[in-house]
Amino acid sequence: MSDPLTHFKPLDPGRINPIDPVELEYWCRELHCTEAELEQAVAQVGEHITSVRDYLASRH
Repeated sequence: MSDPLTHFKPLDPGRINPIDPVELEYWCRELHCTEAELEQAVAQVGEHITSVRDYLASRH
């Protein structure tokens, strides 16, 4: 059986949609973080993927 996220692409690849559970799962996989870490990053720096990547990188 194939992974349902294999072909998933966010509607706006520059922004994380924190209310879409599929998108959260996608970004957690892409950013190698937990959902809690991702939610904390979005709360701290907003939804722009560059800011979230930088925030997560600074925490590891």
